[in-house]
Amino acid sequence: MNQYETVFILTPVLSDEQMKEAVEKFKGVLTNAGAEIISEENWGLKKLAYPIEKKSTGFYVLVEFKAAPETIKTLETAYRRDEKVLRYITVKMDKYAAEYAEKRRNNKKEA
Repeated sequence: MNQYETVFILTPVLSDEQMKEAVEKFKGVLTNAGAEIISEENWGLKKLAYPIEKKSTGFYVLVEFKAAPETIKTLETAYRRDEKVLRYITVKMDKYAAEYAEKRRNNKKEA
């Protein structure tokens, strides 16, 4: 199993409850495919660098997980099928990125 992180941007017209439901849906896609979720960070409503679908803000969410490579295809298909998702990116983390992410998580817990 490889370690990945995915960041996706949800449309700003969602209520907090709808946003949380969408995040849970994508986490469910991962766990149903056998992935182990390491952490989840909700970065909140942020301004986009450029307008997407005439929207200038979006809800950013980061999820770190361990999964088999086939799981990524399933996850990204779910992103493409959901109209709430404006953009997404999934990146495989090498050992240095994984170590850095762990340090960052530990520093957040202490603060």
